Amino acid sequence: MHEIFEHTADLGLRLTSPTLEGLMTDAARGLFEIIAGDLAQIRIQPDSDERFHVSGTDPTWLLLDWISELHAAFELRRMLFRSFNVTIDATGLHATAHGERYDPVRHSLAHEIKAITQHELSVVETAAGWNATLIVDI
Repeated sequence: MHEIFEHTADLGLRLTSPTLEGLMTDAARGLFEIIAGDLAQIRIQPDSDERFHVSGTDPTWLLLDWISELHAAFELRRMLFRSFNVTIDATGLHATAHGERYDPVRHSLAHEIKAITQHELSVVETAAGWNATLIVDI
């Protein structure tokens, strides 16, 4: 589950999930909800799947690097994603993102993200699962 909240001139994501993989999936969905607004406008095109690998074991840095990779995919290749398959193992995070290339005729964008920040960044394991906070500069 994710919740978008306003933070000064930024937007943030509060995340909760029983699993770390679920937390990373929800963070990715939240990022593209910030960018595109309604995720339903993003179609899943099989030839547009992208694979990602983020090295590391620290959950906080995995989250930051994962979201930064997705942000770069949008900024550099204009990719919009709405579905994600995420696994985490001893080498890091492995994911496939499903979506399509941005089409200004069909897609309306909600926010321009300038940067993924470290401000208030946290990932915490609890008895019920995982909680995280992430702030993006808009």
